[in-house]
Amino acid sequence: MKPTVLMLVLSVAMASASASDPAANDAAEVQFTWGVKIPMRDGVRLNATVYTPRAQQAPAPCIFTLTPYIAQSYHDRGVYFAAHGLPFLTVDVRGRGNSEGDFHPFIQEAHDGYDVVEWLARQPYCNGKVSMWGGSYAGYDQWATAKEFPPHLATIVPVASPYAAVDFPARNNIFYPYEMQWLTFTSGHTSQERIFGDERFWAARYRQWFESGRPFREFDVMLGNPSPIFQEWIAHPHPDAHWDSYNPTPEQYARLSLPILTITGSHDDDQPGALTHYREYMRNASPEGRARHYLVIGPWDHAGTRTPRAQFGGLSLGPNSLLDIPKLHREWYAWTMQGGAQPEFLKKAVVYYVLNADTWRYADSLEAITGATRTLYLDSVANASDVLASGSLDAQIGRGKPDHYVYDPHDVSIAEVESAGDSESLVDQRMEYAQRGKLLIYHTAPFERDTEISGFFRLAAWIAIDRPDTDFAVRIYEVRQDGTSTLLSSDVLRARYRESWREPKLVQTRSPLRYDFERFTFVAQEIRRGSRLRLVLGPINSMYSEKNYNTGGEVAAESMQEAVPVTVTLFHDAAHPSALYVPLAQVPSATELTAPATAFSSSPPR
Repeated sequence: MKPTVLMLVLSVAMASASASDPAANDAAEVQFTWGVKIPMRDGVRLNATVYTPRAQQAPAPCIFTLTPYIAQSYHDRGVYFAAHGLPFLTVDVRGRGNSEGDFHPFIQEAHDGYDVVEWLARQPYCNGKVSMWGGSYAGYDQWATAKEFPPHLATIVPVASPYAAVDFPARNNIFYPYEMQWLTFTSGHTSQERIFGDERFWAARYRQWFESGRPFREFDVMLGNPSPIFQEWIAHPHPDAHWDSYNPTPEQYARLSLPILTITGSHDDDQPGALTHYREYMRNASPEGRARHYLVIGPWDHAGTRTPRAQFGGLSLGPNSLLDIPKLHREWYAWTMQGGAQPEFLKKAVVYYVLNADTWRYADSLEAITGATRTLYLDSVANASDVLASGSLDAQIGRGKPDHYVYDPHDVSIAEVESAGDSESLVDQRMEYAQRGKLLIYHTAPFERDTEISGFFRLAAWIAIDRPDTDFAVRIYEVRQDGTSTLLSSDVLRARYRESWREPKLVQTRSPLRYDFERFTFVAQEIRRGSRLRLVLGPINSMYSEKNYNTGGEVAAESMQEAVPVTVTLFHDAAHPSALYVPLAQVPSATELTAPATAFSSSPPR
C-alpha cells in the first residue's frame, strides 16, 4: 500500500517548497534584516527574518509565515513578496530555529500567532493590516491564529492545512510511523532535513519495526528518539476533547468574518484536513462570511500546493496545470488588503482542475461540482480476490455468493514489495498483484465515452468479520486500455469506528454489517473512453501504517504475540446491496457508462 496514500504529510519538501529562484533584480529591491526578536505574552521571544521593499516609502500590508522548518527555508518567498511591495517575515515557531522556548507541535501556535500579528501591526513598515502565508503546518497555524481573533489579522490563505484527528496525526483514527519521521525532523532547534529526507533510511526503519511485530507505541524507542509528543498523540486514538482543542470550535468558525482563500490538491495528503476546515467554516459561518471564502483544488500533491509541477507521482499533466500560485497570493492580498481588483482566476467561489482534460472548472460550492451520482453494485461469479479474476461493478444489484479474504497479521511478506517500490507513485500496480488472494477487486465495463468524474466517491459495503476488529483500506483507480492505471481516491476505516469516529464499538456478531466509507478524497478526472474503474478493498497490512492485530484491544499496545487472523466476507445480494457511488460532474446520458440511466441514486439503499 502506497505511503503517499496512507500517511499524513505534514512536512514540506525543502527543495520544492520555495518559490522559483528570485531574479537578481528582485533581490536588489529587498531590504534584509536578520535576527529580529518578537516578544510573546509569556516573555519567550520568537526569531524573525524580515524582508521589506527597499524603495518602500509608506507603511504597507505585511505577510508572515510561522514555521517549524527553520525560517531560512522560505528565503525565496521573502524576497519574492518584498520585491512585489509586501513586507514578509519568516518566523521560527517556539522552540525551533533561533526562537526561544520549547516546541510543542501545533498546540502552541494559536496564542503565538496572535502575538506575532499584533506585534507586526505596530511596526513602522506595516499599515496595520496583516496576513499569513504557508502550507501544511503553516496552513494549519493560520486557522489556529484566526480562531483567536487578533484585531489586525485581515485575511488568511491556508494551504494544505491539516485538521487534528482527521488527517493529523492519524487518518480516520489510524496512525502512521511517519509521525516519528516528522517528529525527528523537528527535534531540537536546528534543521534535520538530511535525516528527514533519507528515504532509504526511513524505509529500513519502518520495515524493521513492521517485521519485528513490536507494539506501535514502542516505535519511538526502537527508532532511537523517545518522544513524549508521540506518546501523547497515540494516547488519544480517536477524536476527543484533547484533539478538539487544536481546531476552531463551531462558535469560532461562526465568529470569523475574514476573507479566506483555501488551497489544496487532488493528491494532497492533507486534503482531508483542508476540506474539513473549509466545510466546518461554511457550515457555521454567517452568509457574509461564506461569501468571502474561496476554494481552489488543483492537480497537485502536497508540495505542489505551493509550487505546482507538471510531473509528480508518475503523472504528466498538461500546461494549464501550472498555475502561478505566488501570483495568485499577491492578487489575493492586493484585493483583500489594498483595494485591488478581484483575482481574475477566482471567477466563482470554487475552482478545480480536471486531470486528463487539462482544464480548470468553476462551481458555486463544493457540493455543486457533482451533478449526479451513478450507483454501481458489486458482484462476482467466483471469489473476487485476484486482479486477473475480479468481480464486477454494474447497474444491477449483485446476485453472486459472498467474496472473502483472510488477513493474517503474521504475514509480513508485503514489506519486501513496499521496500522496492516508489513511495510517491500514483501509477504503480505492483501492490495489487503482490496481494492476489489477500484482497477483493471489482471492475466496471469499459467506459463508452470520455466521462468527467468530479466530487467524492462513497462505498456502502456489507461486511462480516469473525474477529472484534480489523482495518480496511479502499482504493479506486482508472485502468486504461493499455493496462496502465492511476489512483483516483482512497479511504480507510477501522471496524470499531464504523458507527462513530468518537466512540469505538467492537464487532460482536458474525453477521454482515453495513460499513459506510464516506471519507474518500476529492477527485476530478476525465475518465477516457475504454477505461475502467477498479475498486480494491483489503486489509491495512503495511510497514507504513499502525498495525491492527484484530483482537479488539488497544491497537497501539498490541504486538505480534497477540495477533489472530481475521476472515473478511463481503456480501452483494438483494438483502445486502454493496454499492459504489460514483460522482459525475454533470447528468450523463445513458451511454456514458455501460450502466443505464436508471442506475442514478442520490443516496445509498438501506
